[in-house]
This record gives sequence, C-alpha cells and structure tokens, in this order.
Amino acid sequence: MLSSTVDRVPQHTAAHVNQRIQQQTRENIDRAALGGAEQIERRLQELDKEWDVERALEANAASVVLIGSALGFVADRRFFALPAFVGAFLLQHALQGWCPPLPIMRRLGIRTAAEIEEERRALKAMQAQLATFHLRPVERGAAVRPS
Repeated sequence: MLSSTVDRVPQHTAAHVNQRIQQQTRENIDRAALGGAEQIERRLQELDKEWDVERALEANAASVVLIGSALGFVADRRFFALPAFVGAFLLQHALQGWCPPLPIMRRLGIRTAAEIEEERRALKAMQAQLATFHLRPVERGAAVRPS
C-alpha cells in the first residue's frame, strides 16, 4: 500500500526520532519567540535555506550516481551497480517513503517539508501577533478623541 506523500517519511521513522525532531522544532520556536521580532525574522530566513529530507535524499542519490558512473567508466565496470542500486532505492522511497539513507538523515535531524512548514506557520503567527500588539490604538481602529 502506498503511503500519502505528507505522512510517509514520519511513518517510516522511529517514534523517538520523530519526537526528538518535534521537540527541536518547539525549542526553535520558543527561542525565536524569546528573541522577539528580529529573532523570528532571522529564524524565518534560516528556514528558507533549510533543506528538507527529500532534497537531501535527491542530492545524496545524485552524488552516488555520478560517482558510480565515473568509477564505472574509469576504474571498473562493476561500479555501474551503484547507480542501479540508487535508482532502486529512490523508487522504493517514492513508493513507500523509506530507503536505506532515510533513518540516518532523520537521526541527523533532517526534517520533512511539512515539518519545516509547521515551524514557519507558528513563527508567522507569532510575527502577526507581535505586529498587532505593537500597533498604536489609532492603528488598531480605536477612536481618538481630541484633547
């Protein structure tokens, strides 16, 4: 059975690893909140640069394919087996949401796009609350009486 795209990686990740990633996300949010608007903005910029697990897997696979192909041409044709294995692993990941490098990447804290987006939404909500809180009464629509 094929897993949904959003849930497939967390479903194939050990529960304690998922919990550690969620805890780290909460700590990131709390740290940004304590730092105020500037820290929230800085964290949002960091999130724009963060690679999700899919991108990391693609880069890893592409690197192994290139290395295996180069070694197959230059050193020994048996190295052509590497790109074949990588292709099989990528297909397995696309269908099931799991492949051999995935547990390692998750243990390293590499998150899914949905997990990164969850942190981004929480920070944006805090950012909006801070902006509303810092508005003067006139800007919030309160009536102003002449003195």
